[in-house]
Amino acid sequence: MLEPLGLGAHAAEVYRAMLKRPDFGVEDLVTSLGWEQDLVRSALDECVRLSLIKPSWDAPGGLRAVSPEIGLQALLARQESEFLERQQRIAESRIEVARFVDEYTAAQQKLRSTVVERLVGIDDIRSRIEEFTQECGTELLTFATGGPQSEASRQASRPLCEDLAKRGVVMRSIYLDSVHNDPATVEHLRWLHLHGDQVRTTASLPSRMLLFDRTHAVLPIDPDASAAGALVLRGAGVIATLGDLFDRVWESAIPFSGGRPQPRDRGEEELTGQEQAVLRLLGEGLTDEVVARKLGVSVRTGRRITAELMGRLGARSRFQAGLRAAQLGWLTGSDTV
Repeated sequence: MLEPLGLGAHAAEVYRAMLKRPDFGVEDLVTSLGWEQDLVRSALDECVRLSLIKPSWDAPGGLRAVSPEIGLQALLARQESEFLERQQRIAESRIEVARFVDEYTAAQQKLRSTVVERLVGIDDIRSRIEEFTQECGTELLTFATGGPQSEASRQASRPLCEDLAKRGVVMRSIYLDSVHNDPATVEHLRWLHLHGDQVRTTASLPSRMLLFDRTHAVLPIDPDASAAGALVLRGAGVIATLGDLFDRVWESAIPFSGGRPQPRDRGEEELTGQEQAVLRLLGEGLTDEVVARKLGVSVRTGRRITAELMGRLGARSRFQAGLRAAQLGWLTGSDTV
């Protein structure tokens, strides 16, 4: 129990033995304690360094134990003095921290007084998301685009999810159906589900989005380049619109069960949600790259789905395929965005 004073266990035993037998020398201590001589000498050196053992006045070359009322009290007083100094430094640091916080808060209030706030760089984006997560009190809504999630993204989301779950915040997240092609992402979604995140999947999503308490949202500036930065949006009108969009997609999305989503009843054609999304996107005249991004699949996979659908429709162009699908009623009730 004397280690907080800087006195190790072996040194304490040697000091105790010297107090009991002031006439003991090194060999006597070796015999009494049953230790190796090097260990005894090391413990003695520690006691000498702490001024608990000093050279004997009566026996030249001998040692004597200092009274614990003097030696140990001196060690205790030294620790108390250092503790008071640390308290003083902490108090001074607390004042300096408060000054930094006040300056930061003032700067952020000025920045955040606008309806649109621009975030530049991954560090800035993640720091802001962490702040919003800590402030989030009721609900977090998420559009998770990109299909399979990166290891960095998965690791970053877990502590945030745990924190929100502990505070009783409702979490609803929508991922792309294509996540089922990546076992690591599927396992991650299972983890989120077990920790309170209500997860669903859908064929396509308009953009990555985080909506906190339906008061502010975080969206990418450029969906194809996350490094370009993000926007924080406020304002009742835009937030209400984003909330309605989320609710509409949520209603038609498929609850995550750990397995691949089962195709809905589409009549004789039995189109999957992914095929429905491709047809709608083709009708909008989007490029193969954009279609693939919205589905969270590779361009090659997107082109394969497109080719199969064009064959079934007898269309010569992607735009024509979209129009024919609409004329045939294949897009009726589409759940994609």
